[in-house]
Amino acid sequence: MKEHLNHRIFRTISEVADLEKVEVYLIGGYVRDLLVHRDSKDIDIVAVGSGIALAQQVAKAWGQSKIQIFKNFGTAMIRYQGWEIEFVGARKESYQKNSRKPLVENGTLEDDLKRRDFTINTLAVSLNTATYGKLIDPFNGLEDLKKKIIRTPLDPDITFSDDPLRMLRAIRFASQLQFSIVPETFAAIRRNRNKVNILSAERIASELNQIILANRPSIGFRLLDQSGLLELIFPELFRLKGVEEKNGIRHKDNFIHTLKVLDNISRHTDHLWLRWATLLHDIAKPQTKRFDSQLGWTFYGHNHFGARMVPAIFQRFRLPMNEKMKYVQKLINLHMRPIVLAQETVTDSAVRRLLFEAGDDIDDLMNLCEADITSGIPEKVRRYMKNFSLVRQKLKEIEEKDRIRNWQPPIVGEEIMKTFNLPPSKPVGTIKNAIKEAILDGIIQNERATAWKYMLQLGKEMGLSVVTGYEQPPNLIQNDTKD
Repeated sequence: MKEHLNHRIFRTISEVADLEKVEVYLIGGYVRDLLVHRDSKDIDIVAVGSGIALAQQVAKAWGQSKIQIFKNFGTAMIRYQGWEIEFVGARKESYQKNSRKPLVENGTLEDDLKRRDFTINTLAVSLNTATYGKLIDPFNGLEDLKKKIIRTPLDPDITFSDDPLRMLRAIRFASQLQFSIVPETFAAIRRNRNKVNILSAERIASELNQIILANRPSIGFRLLDQSGLLELIFPELFRLKGVEEKNGIRHKDNFIHTLKVLDNISRHTDHLWLRWATLLHDIAKPQTKRFDSQLGWTFYGHNHFGARMVPAIFQRFRLPMNEKMKYVQKLINLHMRPIVLAQETVTDSAVRRLLFEAGDDIDDLMNLCEADITSGIPEKVRRYMKNFSLVRQKLKEIEEKDRIRNWQPPIVGEEIMKTFNLPPSKPVGTIKNAIKEAILDGIIQNERATAWKYMLQLGKEMGLSVVTGYEQPPNLIQNDTKD
């Protein structure tokens, strides 16, 4: 703690606060993260007085003109050498029913600490010279950090009723820190869970993203389920729960399976959208579940149906409806393909097609598929992983030989039209598609001269005439003019 407090940031704030005769404290999440040895670049400063005025003086001391001021909230933000420092005046809050917007008025440090969500976030450190480094801990937050527990400083029903987002924050902190929520606080989350309906989609998504990015996201999603919040905010995921049995044959609990896969992938990547794809990879299994007396339980097409569900889920959570969503759709749609390859003889054609469709996302797709192996039978896991290793090797060999990843056609439609003097029409598309299929099937090589020869052959079979001078690719036609 002392080492961190010697940083120029805190020394400058201290000097300015003394000059302005303002009580000032380092508070909340930054103090918590210091004590649990987590890196943080977000600093919260509370002034007993005007946080904006203090921020302006600190910025001046650093010779910095850029400062963001949010007058409606009484806060100011300074970005300094990669840090984000937020200044706010100590305040007390009261909430009206059915609103997350508090009525705010000036208050004391005690008022400010009381309004905070959890005891582990009520820790404050004085930055005034006379008491520099002194820890203020009115709610035993330090002890709760040591015990690894999450509880509210005041009555949890009031805390969650005032601001229902705190229910999701409790679960998010439990997931990120791997702490336990004390029984009375968790019971209050269950009692107040329906109040989550007044939260904006953006705020819910922000908490979900942080749960997904935790080292073990399953902790957060299990707590969301146990609290009753999952069914309210993410019904599609909730519907994965449960096991059905027919003729003595049971299928696995797809909710538990999904959480295992998410934990597996999280050991290897912190890519948010790959983790989203993992969370949603089996999302359509409830709709596609069927029982066959010969095959048992099947989920045919769940990958395709799941990909179609993604836009509605992203739209509801106000997640980006752009290439990030399309990336998630693509991985969900393709996630069964490597698994099928790993079960069968791997043909060059099948590998080419997978490379063609996955493009630069092939490595992420393979990571998802390997994470998807959650069998409790070690021999089965070893067999799958060995087969996936063969698939990866084949992918590498085919890519080096055929350059299929992010494939671009060696002959474009405009050239087909010029070669056969055709308008935009069905025959043009037929020839273009036949060339692509021939390359993917290994009938011809992925290079221009061979593809051109194949195009001429296709045209002849279709009864098309070649325009003079296009018997060879234009860039390969020889110039017969003598010097």
